[in-house]
Amino acid sequence: MAETGTGTGSGTGKGVTAGKLAINVQKRLTRAQEKVLQKLGKADETRDAAFEEMVARFNKQTAEGTKLQKDLKAYVTSVKTLHDASRRLQDCLAEMYEPEWFGKEEMDALTEDTDTLWLDYHQNITDKCVVCMDTYLTQFPDLKARIAKRDRKLVDFDSARHHFASLQKGKKKDEAKIAKAEEDLGRAQKIFEELNVELQDELPVLWDTRVGVYVNTFQSLAGHQEKFHKDMSKLSQNLNDIMTKLEEQRQLKKDGTAAAKTEGGAKSDEANHSDSACSAPKCAVTNGSDGELPPGFLYKVKAIHDYTATDGDELELKMGDVVLVVAFDNPDEQDDGWLMGYQECQWLQKKALSAKGVFPENFTQKV
Repeated sequence: MAETGTGTGSGTGKGVTAGKLAINVQKRLTRAQEKVLQKLGKADETRDAAFEEMVARFNKQTAEGTKLQKDLKAYVTSVKTLHDASRRLQDCLAEMYEPEWFGKEEMDALTEDTDTLWLDYHQNITDKCVVCMDTYLTQFPDLKARIAKRDRKLVDFDSARHHFASLQKGKKKDEAKIAKAEEDLGRAQKIFEELNVELQDELPVLWDTRVGVYVNTFQSLAGHQEKFHKDMSKLSQNLNDIMTKLEEQRQLKKDGTAAAKTEGGAKSDEANHSDSACSAPKCAVTNGSDGELPPGFLYKVKAIHDYTATDGDELELKMGDVVLVVAFDNPDEQDDGWLMGYQECQWLQKKALSAKGVFPENFTQKV
């Protein structure tokens, strides 16, 4: 018989010989005939309920593992998308943040740290979770192929068994054919049983490994999530603190401008009405001659929150308390967001210059 187009003349080349191809075709035909006879009930079929249960579990395990792998990769893709969005947002803020604003250097460092945190998180869940699932699933295709081969060899075994039985029952026994059929049966049985035993050993072991794989995957994911969100929370708090200080800086400039306008108006009023009483802030700042206001008085504020003093130079405030704000003796000693003053009720009662103290501006509002 001629060789196929890809074969060599000797039949030993890379191509498949026509004889080999014919044998494979004959095997497929024999298996197909055997399956038809089994479905029609004209030939008994070897069944193994325990093995079929193993295969059912294998298929379930394959489907679950594949779905988990797909969902993990989708999660990692989402993390990458969030990272890109976070980077653009942080870069936008860093670009808009003007050099003279409070915490410019801290803002730049925070932007870099946030980007690094996202990068580490993305890389960790990829290496520890996705790669773990990929490795776990690499063994499934080979096992699936061997299960399919085992099923084919089982059909071959049944076919050889039925052929041998039919020759033995025939009226005219051909001993040579019977011997050949018996030899084919033994060979088919050996091939089938070898595959069957291997799979019966391996499938239960694979089934048991799924729990450990799921535990390791989700423990690793949970651990990296916890660390990421913990570190991100710190960076978020830092950003909030910077924004709070920036607003305090803006408010101080605004209040300073307003105070300057008030003082200028007081000076003008004094020049135009020298015979009238001077304004409280002007008189207090210059000589303290007004008996109702302390020296250096600027304006009044009212406490909108309770404040518990944490140091000896601080005022204790209750919501509703009125405070007489005065200028610092040394302006360099004033911290951002802090004011100096007297509680109005105590000043009116005692007029004690030593009773003044500092307090946080954001706990009060001007009145």
